[in-house]
Amino acid sequence: MSFATYPSLKGATVYVTGGAAGIGEYLVRAFAEQGSKVGFVDIDAARGAALAAEVGGAVRFAACDLRNIDALKAAFATLKAEVGPAGVLVNNAARDDRHGWEAVTPDYYDERIATNLRHMFFATQAVAPDMVAAGRGSIVNMGSNSWWEAGGGMPVYTTAKAAVHGMTRSFARDLGPHRIRVNTVVPGWVMTERQKQLWVTPEKLDAQLKRQCLPDPIDPVYLARMVLFLASDDSAMCTANNFMVEGGSI
Repeated sequence: MSFATYPSLKGATVYVTGGAAGIGEYLVRAFAEQGSKVGFVDIDAARGAALAAEVGGAVRFAACDLRNIDALKAAFATLKAEVGPAGVLVNNAARDDRHGWEAVTPDYYDERIATNLRHMFFATQAVAPDMVAAGRGSIVNMGSNSWWEAGGGMPVYTTAKAAVHGMTRSFARDLGPHRIRVNTVVPGWVMTERQKQLWVTPEKLDAQLKRQCLPDPIDPVYLARMVLFLASDDSAMCTANNFMVEGGSI
């Protein structure tokens, strides 16, 4: 495939959460290929450090458990010192562990919300002042096809992901006067290594492909390409909206 280069991303400072593996790793690599300065955080310190060392250039990593908001703020402060204030934030980190509604406890519920939603709000709060000062910025939140498709088996996860869309639209309204754009990218069933190891079977994949309009599995690279577009000046009039990368399954 031949992909676009975005001149506006060269030299741009980008923060990515959950950047050590899965879709996040593709995001880090894609922005680095555009010549961006990339700072990313992840709970997996060893894998994050290895990725930063491999990609090299203006890529920096800070280990962080995003459930701890003070740790998130400290990690972002480290990235700011190393690559500068964020002009782009990609709220990517999440974990789609399966769970039945019958067994959910208040503690588990709170932990799932902290893992899949709460950090997005506070990451946005942390970077927005610098974007306001710059008079521009782009924030991209990762949603999910799961609740759009009325998927079952992980109700707290789908609750959190549905809430991402409301958060996106509210921040788009509040930050819009400063020319800060806020959008949601909606992945379909993306064939990351985690998905392949834990849940992809020939039968389940066949059923998903039949649901899609397009007959091919979704590679993580296509999520990265959509995020690059929304981070770039090419999408200057795009905000408060959903951008689907799900092969037409919704």
